[in-house]
Amino acid sequence: MSDKNITRKTLGREAAGFVVALHERGTPVFRLDDVEALAGLSPASARSFARTLVDRGIAARLTPGLFVLVPFELGAERQYLGEPLVVARELMAGSDYYVSHGSAMEHHHMLTQPQLVVTVSTPARRRSLTIQGSEFRFVRCPPRWMWGYGRMWVTKQERVAISDLERTIVDGLRLPAYCGGVSEVARGLWLRRADIDVGRLVDYALRLDVGAVVRRLGLLLELYGLAGPAQLDRLRDTLTATYARLDPLLPAEGRHLRRWRLQLNLATDELRSVITT
Repeated sequence: MSDKNITRKTLGREAAGFVVALHERGTPVFRLDDVEALAGLSPASARSFARTLVDRGIAARLTPGLFVLVPFELGAERQYLGEPLVVARELMAGSDYYVSHGSAMEHHHMLTQPQLVVTVSTPARRRSLTIQGSEFRFVRCPPRWMWGYGRMWVTKQERVAISDLERTIVDGLRLPAYCGGVSEVARGLWLRRADIDVGRLVDYALRLDVGAVVRRLGLLLELYGLAGPAQLDRLRDTLTATYARLDPLLPAEGRHLRRWRLQLNLATDELRSVITT
């Protein structure tokens, strides 16, 4: 884009310079302190400057003090979110986090349907919020469970902390409600089976040390023939006498499978069907 076109839309060389500086920095999301630093303004002037950018349709306000540039090709459009995962990162403002559950599954191409909610795991206590029609949900994750993720590219210039394949599955089996249920987690496991490190997956489940996760994972790995006897025994050796529901979103009904200490309230035939659809 030319500097001339930027100037015409922003109605000012100062605004044009700021927009160019943001593009050079590689991110369209900015805060008031970015305005102060890049435009050389005082806090009061930065607030006024940001307000002008929003009024002119050059930027959209996401939350108080957080903004995103509106692409020029959108013309007069003023409502704009940008890349949701980048927004999620910026909402955390430096706090520990990682994109998880259904959002991570979508990033890893483990889903067949788009996600309407951005899910973020974090030790911080955060309320869910909706920004321009998109919901951002924050799942409490104790500090001892903050592992199994890394910074991954979500645009050509932006990276975001996202759970890896194995952690995504483990998280999904712990809280299937944030992924669409156990059957959706099973589908994702099958879709990416060639890329999943089963040894690491078993390690993760044992490290998390949640009995329901171990039970559900053991059943899926056995059902799909993805793990050998040694890996399955590692999981089974940790089982206690109590039973867990295969899918906690469904009623407590169905037969009990002693081998994995699971109540099969989700038919195994349904789980087998994911490998043919």
